[in-house]
Amino acid sequence: MRFGVATPNCCEVLLYPLGFASHESMVKIAQKAEKLGYDSVWANDHMTTQDYVKQLSPQPPNYFEPLVSLSFIAETTSRIRLGTSVIVLPLRNPVVLAKQVATLDTLSGGRTILGVGAGAYKEEFEALNPSTPTKVRATIMDESVHALKKLFTETRSTFNGKYVKFSGVEMYPKPVQKPLPLWMGGNSLGGIRRTAEVGTGWSPAILSPREIEEGVATLRNYAMKLERGDFQFEVAPQYTVCIAKRQDEAVKKFKDSLAYRHLVSLQKSTLRAQSIESFMDRNLIGTPDRIAKKIEELKQAGATYLPDLVIPANSLEEMLDSMEMFANEVMPRFL
Repeated sequence: MRFGVATPNCCEVLLYPLGFASHESMVKIAQKAEKLGYDSVWANDHMTTQDYVKQLSPQPPNYFEPLVSLSFIAETTSRIRLGTSVIVLPLRNPVVLAKQVATLDTLSGGRTILGVGAGAYKEEFEALNPSTPTKVRATIMDESVHALKKLFTETRSTFNGKYVKFSGVEMYPKPVQKPLPLWMGGNSLGGIRRTAEVGTGWSPAILSPREIEEGVATLRNYAMKLERGDFQFEVAPQYTVCIAKRQDEAVKKFKDSLAYRHLVSLQKSTLRAQSIESFMDRNLIGTPDRIAKKIEELKQAGATYLPDLVIPANSLEEMLDSMEMFANEVMPRFL
């Protein structure tokens, strides 16, 4: 089992206070994660402020573009992998995105993991595409992931979809990694299907061990039908971590956090099948022993990687301390 930590690049007000995200904080988190033995750091993707955030904060949060942010992190680290969780693919031109990702993978020495998804907040899509109905996002996702696969592997690529079109594109340099890790975010059958079709990993959000086991079985069934049954997919669910010496202290930290409020907001989209009451059991909340027990259950269910661990905090020092506690008291049990 490997572990990664989320950076605050697009998380002010969503997960962290205003002013939390900066070049300095992201670099310090990445360098600390590398020193502590984490496998990866992750950047989120938002283009504009969500409706519920506007209601909470009169001052717009800073949302730092993920690939540019990861390029700064790459320059200041040497080993740690650089992931997106997730790039909102319906907001991106696939050719431009492929060029950016291949460049990052080349300049970082093959450390990039590209996680993509449809996006949790439809108002972002509407703001950038006011004349396009939101219901087409799934179609754009389907076309875009297949377009990315072609761009990463073919000498000259052409794609003629309903929403994604390009002709005779020679996209170089190609990624260093072959294949480039391409993970599909989302809890829906669509995300699992896309993983089986063109992905190398499935990255759902806050699933229980039973749900992971069911999702892995579905992924395998899809993959068998597509003659990819032998492929070793990463199963990389995302969770929030609140760790403390006492269980009640960890619970209070979680319920008082902006991350808890963010999860509640996602009940209208990504987490619509999950109750507020279940958030405590689904996430990694508690003492090191309790968290390690939950991780073991996830591992037995088929999880191979816990990449984008969200660690709530009100200050950088608090986050770094929690990262260190998790690295020292939980991670060694899974080496």
